[in-house]
Amino acid sequence: MAKITKESFGRLRDGREASLYTLRNTKGTEAKVTTFGARLVGWSAFARGGRRVDVVLGLESAAAYEADTASFGGLVGRVANRIAGGRVTIAGKDYQLECNTGSKKQNHIHGGFFGFHRRLWDAEATDTGLLLTYRSKDGEGGYPGNLTARVRYALSNDNELCLTYAAESDADTLCNLTNHAYFNLAGHDSGSVLAQKIQLFSDAYTWADAESLPDGRILSVAGTPMDLRTLTPIGAHIDDDFDELRMAGGYDHNWVIRDEPAAVEQRPGMFGYDPGCPIDYAAGGLKKAAYAEAEETGLSLTCYTTQPGVQFYTANALKGVRGKDGAVYERRTAFCLETQFYPNAPANPSFPQPYLKQGDTWKAQTVYVLAPTD
Repeated sequence: MAKITKESFGRLRDGREASLYTLRNTKGTEAKVTTFGARLVGWSAFARGGRRVDVVLGLESAAAYEADTASFGGLVGRVANRIAGGRVTIAGKDYQLECNTGSKKQNHIHGGFFGFHRRLWDAEATDTGLLLTYRSKDGEGGYPGNLTARVRYALSNDNELCLTYAAESDADTLCNLTNHAYFNLAGHDSGSVLAQKIQLFSDAYTWADAESLPDGRILSVAGTPMDLRTLTPIGAHIDDDFDELRMAGGYDHNWVIRDEPAAVEQRPGMFGYDPGCPIDYAAGGLKKAAYAEAEETGLSLTCYTTQPGVQFYTANALKGVRGKDGAVYERRTAFCLETQFYPNAPANPSFPQPYLKQGDTWKAQTVYVLAPTD
């Protein structure tokens, strides 16, 4: 397992100090995580020619993340993505969640105004990774129940970054945690990702309106710019005259991951470092969601998950964001692979539902693998 070190990441407006943890494996690969929002701040590895490349967009300090509106690298919850009108019914009772997105701020996104990615988490470095814990109070964001959320970041010596999630609540509630990392496989400061290639292991996507809200339809990708079943440059069809792309300004949609386990022979022995990542490919829990690569660095990223969907987002809304190392992040300089339950699931009963019953444990796992393409 990776060696873990800790340093200060600065103070928040209320005076509390945030920490920055660095997970470093035997190959020199480093993943950096801050306790503010349990955010992935950076992930660097050696690329073609021996150059170190940081593939995750990030900010310089906890204070910069506190002012962030793009959810950079955040652990998003209590429910990731959007819910129409912020209206949900749980155990027969209606709840009004905070509305913080939409053309008139009429919908709910990422847990409300102060979702989990805007909270200070407790952290503990262990033999199996970095364990972060946040206790969300009843009524926070409008959700019922006191909920305890945990995420373990584990970095293997094979450059597998494993995020293992768990949550319990003392009342019936909703839970759908994800990570909102922005990836650029040519380097976080390298500019556009449109020449980088993407493959999504999905035959269908959830149609969404101009507010990015699915209405229950699950449509085939065949014959559309949403067909990314073969390795395709991200920019190949991103500006096609297609309603979904026009409304979102590019890709920002949920794809339905094929319900088939990842073949264990794809990366033999991947989870030899159990219990940091207790779900094994061979057990059928993890599915391959996406694969991406960049010619400039010879790096590839593969995403596996237990979740039913993945939001592929091409950073359409970024504009002039001052990042770490003096970088400036503009539109389409990154992509996100947010593993999740489908957006707006409470309004669409046919979708898989992110309900968490009192006394149960909500569990999920996502693994990102950084590897050479050669």
